[in-house]
Amino acid sequence: MKNYLNFETDIKNLETEIEKLKDPFNQDGLSEVDTNKISETQNEIDKKLKEIYSSLDPWQKTLVARHEDRPKAKFFIENLFEDFIPLSGDRFYGEDKSVLAGFAKFNEKSVLVIGQEKGDSLESRMERNFGMMRPEGYRKTIRLMKLANKFNIPIISFIDTPGAYPGVGAEERGQAEAIAKSIECCMLLSVPTFSIIIGEGGSGGAIALASSNKVIMLENAIYSVISPEGCATILWRDPKKTLDAAKAMKLSSRDLLELKVIDEIIPEPIGGAHRDRDLILNNVRKSIENNLNEFLNTSRDEILDHRKNKFLKIGRSKGFINHMDDLSTLSMKENRFNLLIESFFKSKKSLIASSILIVLLTYLIFFL
Repeated sequence: MKNYLNFETDIKNLETEIEKLKDPFNQDGLSEVDTNKISETQNEIDKKLKEIYSSLDPWQKTLVARHEDRPKAKFFIENLFEDFIPLSGDRFYGEDKSVLAGFAKFNEKSVLVIGQEKGDSLESRMERNFGMMRPEGYRKTIRLMKLANKFNIPIISFIDTPGAYPGVGAEERGQAEAIAKSIECCMLLSVPTFSIIIGEGGSGGAIALASSNKVIMLENAIYSVISPEGCATILWRDPKKTLDAAKAMKLSSRDLLELKVIDEIIPEPIGGAHRDRDLILNNVRKSIENNLNEFLNTSRDEILDHRKNKFLKIGRSKGFINHMDDLSTLSMKENRFNLLIESFFKSKKSLIASSILIVLLTYLIFFL
């Protein structure tokens, strides 16, 4: 059974009509299938889909990103990679089923694959906690990212979460600390890292795994610090102002590419990724291949500097700093006097000499 969004009513009616036309056992009994009418209706559906999806507003894009039928991380992992070996546990507390992680092969090369998994049925969604990771999930991915870094294995992450789980137990086990440690780990890796936002990229729950060399989004995915509903409730005290919030937040892929927060948009089939899974698989595969090849002959130091520069440059084109191509050496300017004092006390000889001088001056002042 297909699921439709509230702005897809016309599509639903047309597709229901096609199903009736394809059924030879209609209300009048056995009849011929009218292939011409089916073809005309299908063309009308394609035209309507193009019309609707070429002018989606930010709130409608949010609904598409959350679509029940949208391909999840598990789908991409199963169909893009070979010999996937799932690994579990954070070695501190337990397993978090909202994130899949393990080593696999992509074009005969080893990669670490991480995927935030929402689930595709009520039972699996509850088991996966709707894609909201707990501290043990982040600690599991940290453990595996460090392992991949040790063996020089690239890391590919699929992001799809409304945010980190805000439950009492998660907070007691150090949710904020786990997210911070995950971001720190991502930034210190010296292997190529790629994050693909396939649905929702919600807040710190997403950026904990999306601090990568390349941040890539599917065309109808979203990436934001808070949900439009949450933003509307805080700023306007009215959860109905979701459209205003979504517009203000610049959460769509095109807005974020323009702001240089992300690096690439993967095109989706007209009507969303769920309407042609083979096409979206092919598009994601091409993107991964191209990005892996881009870093093929790059040294580990260059990979680290690339990631550091990427995040330091965000927002600097608006007048703060816009003339520096390499920000890897960016640091705070120290006071010259402080630097002189610091270098003086770092030298053992200088420290000994200064101590003797102070003793002599004290003797001369008080005893002569």
